[in-house]
Amino acid sequence: MDGTAVVICDGFFQMPEGKTAHGLVRETDRYKILGVIDGPTAGQDAGVVLDGLHRAIPIYPSLQQALKALPVAPDYCIVGIATRGGRLTASLREQLLVALEAGMSVVNGLHEFAADDPKLAQAAAAQGRMIIDIRRPKPKEQLHFWSGAIRTLGIPRIAVLGTDCALGKRTTSRFLLTACNRAGIRTQLIYTGQTGWLQGTGCGFVLDAVVNDFVSGEIEYAILECARRFEPELILLEGQSALRNPAGPCGSEFILSGGAAGVILQHAPGRLYFDGFEEAGYRIPPIQEEIALIELLGAQVLAVTINSAGLGAAQLADACRQLQAQLMLPVVRPLEDGVEGLVAVIERYIASQRAL
Repeated sequence: MDGTAVVICDGFFQMPEGKTAHGLVRETDRYKILGVIDGPTAGQDAGVVLDGLHRAIPIYPSLQQALKALPVAPDYCIVGIATRGGRLTASLREQLLVALEAGMSVVNGLHEFAADDPKLAQAAAAQGRMIIDIRRPKPKEQLHFWSGAIRTLGIPRIAVLGTDCALGKRTTSRFLLTACNRAGIRTQLIYTGQTGWLQGTGCGFVLDAVVNDFVSGEIEYAILECARRFEPELILLEGQSALRNPAGPCGSEFILSGGAAGVILQHAPGRLYFDGFEEAGYRIPPIQEEIALIELLGAQVLAVTINSAGLGAAQLADACRQLQAQLMLPVVRPLEDGVEGLVAVIERYIASQRAL
């Protein structure tokens, strides 16, 4: 635990852009979250707003109001949203300056670095506080190129991939991590995004902060390091974006470079177009094509997990029934039903991998 923190959402807590805050509200081993800053939902409990579960995390209309209400200033102020292009908006800069001047350190996962802002850097230096830019790339001499050593690793790997970005792959990964360990399967998760780091996941790296030539090597290194440190029975890989989203066509690396022979595929039946490209009309391919593509890459889809956005209860139930009948695969709604029903599927997968 690094310390206490508040999370800035800047009006996006109830939107997909607030997914970093969502992960921190649900669980984090790195920080104790004391509050969320979000005008439209102020006065409510963040857990109740997120998924109906009370978590004793109040939402404040502004950082100034939070500082007045809390007995002491938190240790950290975290940027909890993903802006378009990862830019630091004028509003975020203003709030981070308030946080630094109040004696808080700043944690920023956007592509634009807060420490490069002269005003923020000056305020941090004056207060003796840190600005942590999670996506600041490591020096190239600290990065790893793919070696092929992963091919000798006998620990089964399952990648949680998606038919699009911002579907809840990380949340499903965390749910599976908990369910597997609770069932007695020693399991570790490789994080690949900023929120995984913020949640304190043991091993991983921030994929989109790595020079492309080293992405496959960093996946391999993270898995091998996880195996060395923890000797798990199963390693889960948090997927990023999607196989065919034109703005982020990643996913094959987890199968080809990480050796994931099993895939849990996250899908949103109510979403027709790739996230952010609705007006352009970039349609998400049929899930059957995605499964076929995953099989061509050398992996097996074990189950489908559902993001229910855009569907009512009756529509969602009907969509799940249709997918299960069409695909002949388990179809699970993680947020509504949990993922415990997939433990038996995973146990069979582990047994099949050991038999090879």
